[in-house]
Amino acid sequence: MSQTHTDVVVVGLGTMGSMAAWQLAERGVSVVGVEARGRVHSQGSFTGESRLFRVAAKEGVRYVPALVEARKMWLELGERVGKDLLLPVGALSVGAADRPEMIATLKAIQDFGLDHEVFTADELRERYPQFHVEDTDQGILDLGGGGLRPELTVASGLALAEEAGADLRFHTPVLSIETVDDGVVVHTESDSIHASHVVVAAGSWAARLNPELGRVVQAQPFLLTWFIPRHLEQFTPDVLPVFMRDLTTEDLGEIHIFGAPSLDGYALKVCPAAPVEELRGDVETLPTLLTPEQLTWLGERAVRVFPDLLPEPVHHSLHHDGVTPDSIPVLDRSEDGRVITLAGFSGNGFKFAPLWGRVAAELALDGNSEFWRQEYSLAAALEREEARG
Repeated sequence: MSQTHTDVVVVGLGTMGSMAAWQLAERGVSVVGVEARGRVHSQGSFTGESRLFRVAAKEGVRYVPALVEARKMWLELGERVGKDLLLPVGALSVGAADRPEMIATLKAIQDFGLDHEVFTADELRERYPQFHVEDTDQGILDLGGGGLRPELTVASGLALAEEAGADLRFHTPVLSIETVDDGVVVHTESDSIHASHVVVAAGSWAARLNPELGRVVQAQPFLLTWFIPRHLEQFTPDVLPVFMRDLTTEDLGEIHIFGAPSLDGYALKVCPAAPVEELRGDVETLPTLLTPEQLTWLGERAVRVFPDLLPEPVHHSLHHDGVTPDSIPVLDRSEDGRVITLAGFSGNGFKFAPLWGRVAAELALDGNSEFWRQEYSLAAALEREEARG
């Protein structure tokens, strides 16, 4: 079997791998990227037309500085490739003012002085008549938010990596990663690649290359659904931001919905939280379709939030991501500095993609990064898991 020599191998060329390969190559090192599937394939965690971008992170104010930096990088990347990777339409949160999500969003805005607008229930009805609004509701528009184009982003990152000299290899599964005295060896079905460092960005498959990751990262399905509105003109990006809606009802219980304005010209992306969330395990065992009963369940909730929608999803998909118990990602650097691991983004990673790609490059080449935190290490994640029992 032949052996290739390079400075850095990037394993996985999806969301994080494409961003890491690009930024490593542009720093002047030789890069080989390997991907088990095709270029911008349909089984990745990034698939599904759009992703929400928010600067006002309800997940915790510790993420806000990283999101501010990520937004800057998104705009620069889009300008460079000549594509609208970030649509700056804002991100609207709607819910009762005393809900924890709304309180956390306002705290992030206030702590960091973020651009925003706040709406009363009556103001919401006037500004966004698409929504069903309760008298106790409040709206918070994060003006730094918007919609991201994931497939375009991955394609753009890979193109920039190749322009900078990266050798990208598709349909090349990795069998194992071996640490040796002078670096690492990545074994594939066709050859072995010797490098000083390896960045492992294998997404939902990460634990297959590092079983220890399986103690804190498991694959989980995430549901995406699209509905046809009767009045499409009310749901286009010029009048509707990306959105998150939380609502307590007597007949349907708790409703949590997120989505984006119509980008395909006929359907609205409306994604109710669904029972599939509790399914976790190996990525190959996860479901790929919903039952008719589940689709009806989803439609009832979508129409409660947006009465203008036809009640049956016009199409849906179940994609997946690696999740951690506390939703804190794993951005790890091994003790010898040879192996950088990015995993467990819990459905929240895409908005950080160009920044986490930069962090991976900095961890590999510089040994540290301004935006890396000790809590992101695998050791810290394992300690938290042990403490949970």
